[in-house]
Amino acid sequence: MCGIIGYIGPRSAAPILISGLKRLEYRGYDSAGVALVSRRALRVYKKEGKLAKLQAALPKRLGGKIGIGHTRWATHGAPSDANAHPHVSADGSIAVVHNGIVENATELRERLATEGVTFVSETDTEIIAHLVARADGESLEQRVRGALALVRGTYGIAVVDARAPDRIVVARNGSPVIIGLGEHEMFVASDVAALVRHTRQVVHLDDGEIAVLDTGGFHTTTMDERPIAKSPSTVEWEDGAYERGGHAHYMRKEIFDQPEAVARTLSGRLDHHFHTAHLGGLNLDPRELLDVKRVKLLGCGSAYYAGLAGAHLIESLVRIPASAEPAAEFRYRNPVIERDTLYVAISQSGETIDTLMAVQEVRQSGGRVLGVVNVVGSSIAREVDGGIYMHAGPEVSVASTKAYTCSLVCLALLALHLGRARDLSPEQGRRLIDAMERLPAGIEAALAAESHLEAIARRYADSRSAFYIGRGPGFPIALEGAQKLKEISYIHAEAYPASELKHGPLALIGPDIPTVIALPHDALLDKSIASLEEVRARSGPVIALTHPGDGRIAGRADAIIEVPPSEDVLNPVVMGVPLQLFAYHCALALGRDIDQPRNLAKSVTVE
Repeated sequence: MCGIIGYIGPRSAAPILISGLKRLEYRGYDSAGVALVSRRALRVYKKEGKLAKLQAALPKRLGGKIGIGHTRWATHGAPSDANAHPHVSADGSIAVVHNGIVENATELRERLATEGVTFVSETDTEIIAHLVARADGESLEQRVRGALALVRGTYGIAVVDARAPDRIVVARNGSPVIIGLGEHEMFVASDVAALVRHTRQVVHLDDGEIAVLDTGGFHTTTMDERPIAKSPSTVEWEDGAYERGGHAHYMRKEIFDQPEAVARTLSGRLDHHFHTAHLGGLNLDPRELLDVKRVKLLGCGSAYYAGLAGAHLIESLVRIPASAEPAAEFRYRNPVIERDTLYVAISQSGETIDTLMAVQEVRQSGGRVLGVVNVVGSSIAREVDGGIYMHAGPEVSVASTKAYTCSLVCLALLALHLGRARDLSPEQGRRLIDAMERLPAGIEAALAAESHLEAIARRYADSRSAFYIGRGPGFPIALEGAQKLKEISYIHAEAYPASELKHGPLALIGPDIPTVIALPHDALLDKSIASLEEVRARSGPVIALTHPGDGRIAGRADAIIEVPPSEDVLNPVVMGVPLQLFAYHCALALGRDIDQPRNLAKSVTVE
């Protein structure tokens, strides 16, 4: 993985490929390259490192009206010029870009080596290029189909052939491929971000599909050559949505987008008459809602932490068992799928491979799955039985902020909807709706304290490690806060339930390790203050994240971050925001690459 772009049409391909790769930089990558077909010759340029190095290596005059490009995030083989995509067949005619993993790479590599193929990279993708070149078939499409029949694993690929300079062949199995439709020109990418500058009309390939693109359009077939009719959809986001808007980093922009994003998530979904939520996309009638006996939430990273907060919220409001689990762990433990359990998959991109595979595991066993996703038309959105779109807008920074917050709001809407169909009273529903409508203002108030948060961050940015703790709904707040700090500042951070301090972690508390404590003014506040005292007794610096009005905290914390109060179950929505800014300013003080932290990718489409 990580990003694919391709173009065929009347214009010079190189500038379109480079601008597309720029749009894909946010996904995280370690090398980049392009392949261009001109006068039945294939020219390939690729470089380890950032896209600027590739641009510097390109000739000033570069012909070719068909080409493919890629930003790579290393899986097989370390980052290097040789391992960068595109990869080329031994005869120099075929070029391939690929997201995914060839699981039988060792077997295929050994087979090709015995047939006399000399490899120039350590990658699994190079295998595909050689297989296509050596496959039987009169057309490039037939040869790609023959090569993929030998491949076991996941792929989203684009292939060009110098001997067939009038087409691009693309295929998908487990990794996104999106076709963009233009006037006498066609585009392909792994992410709509690379397409919206040129077109908003797109077609999403499904697993097991192959498409041929030329200047007249495209046609799609299955692996066994059955034609498939595909209708285009319109991308809801415009090109300007992917700009930083005057902010130094995408992450800061997206943190400050949150009041508007949350308002958008709530828009049209709050029913003041019946004190519930309008969620027609669930595709569940009232009788089916009553049949739900438990809820299981699935996600990876921040989506999993949102699921933990959502599980607490659902149990509190709906009074049925709810739990969250990492999607990959769920998938591989041979889970028991129950007909009366509602499964909810959470993913910003809608392409997270472990979450997608968990969805497929549930569905093939007869379970019902809902999706909470941000990207319309994404793989998970198309795979689930129903769901809720976040409407957070494009999220470019690798570290999730507004999508995390909007996913919490979506889960609150789901809890309200389920609760009102069962035992949640109209008065409780009214109070929750009122609290939801105050969320954008609460987030605005939290953001207004940025200078205070920056001062705290500068004070603690040199810490070698940090603890985050909380009780009840405060624990997911701690988990997500620690996640943000570690992923963009590289400060080691651990999150624990506050009740677990005495069961091991307390041994590490000392003057050089700050502890961030989530202290909402809920029924557990007294116990949480007792945990604060345990840290202070070991000379540990304390950063208290709390609501105004409790004088006991002021004299016990080394730094205080205050946010407006809300309904107890909604505290994770607003209380997570200042921890995003705290992490951002720690990373800024340390000079980190905030939007593209090392070793990480925005959308994890390989296992």
